[in-house]
Amino acid sequence: MMSRVKKGIVAGFVATLVISVLEAINIFALNSMFQPFPGMVASLLGMDGNLAAGWAIHLFSGTFILGALFGVLCPRLPTDTAETKGIVFAVGAWVVMMLGVFFIGDSQVLGSNMATLGWMLVTHIVFGIVLGTVYSRLVEREKRGHAVVGAQPVH
Repeated sequence: MMSRVKKGIVAGFVATLVISVLEAINIFALNSMFQPFPGMVASLLGMDGNLAAGWAIHLFSGTFILGALFGVLCPRLPTDTAETKGIVFAVGAWVVMMLGVFFIGDSQVLGSNMATLGWMLVTHIVFGIVLGTVYSRLVEREKRGHAVVGAQPVH
């Protein structure tokens, strides 16, 4: 049996990988049309230009912080489906991140590019959809129980 936190961590890892693909497309295919999130994370921590550190922190926080927190909060979040719970959670995380950047960090990291804020909101929504979907699939799988491979049904 997998705990809610473990399910959240697995779902957070998958969702973070999906967002990492979107960020890679932004960096390599779109020539950084939007300021890359891993670059912003590195800048906020005083490591300007260190994308590797930004990617590592992005992967860690999406998996272990947001994923685990979603596992704990999912039953308490409003809405009926896990996917919409994921969206509510991810948009809430985006709001907390924006408040942190503006009040604690350096608001100049975001620059004056409103498109970057929109890009970050969209990627957080995608993160929430994937997070909720994977989490709900893990919950459903556990409810069905584990089937023994190769077993014959009892008559």
